[in-house]
Amino acid sequence: MTDSHKPTEPDGSDGTPGPDVSGDGVAVEALLREAGADAAGALWRLTGTERQLDANVVRLRPGAAVAAHVEPDLDVLVLGLAGRGALRCAGVEHTLEPGALRLLPHGAERAVAAGAEGVVYLTVHRRRPGLAVRPRP
Repeated sequence: MTDSHKPTEPDGSDGTPGPDVSGDGVAVEALLREAGADAAGALWRLTGTERQLDANVVRLRPGAAVAAHVEPDLDVLVLGLAGRGALRCAGVEHTLEPGALRLLPHGAERAVAAGAEGVVYLTVHRRRPGLAVRPRP
């Protein structure tokens, strides 16, 4: 099974509030427990209009994958949280497991494949600016 390189919408996309990351933040174990074993894709993301970063907690089910793709503009930091998988960046394969931290530089092809138990990981990168309509020069 292959998932798009864009994770599915997290809780909160339907108008319901997602976990609050202010103050004490979000407890990953509680997030995973509340999401349920069948939940996949982006389980959580940073919200708010004044933030400078984007962050997502992503779960891939056993055998699922994020297809190889290139992010031309943003470096992405990836941290394994639960389960096990393979993270390929610029042709080199790395194990993605709890505590594994990798920087995926912009312009490098990357892909993620979940192992037999699935994998959960955090991604963090600079927030993309919103689209703006500008007059022609």
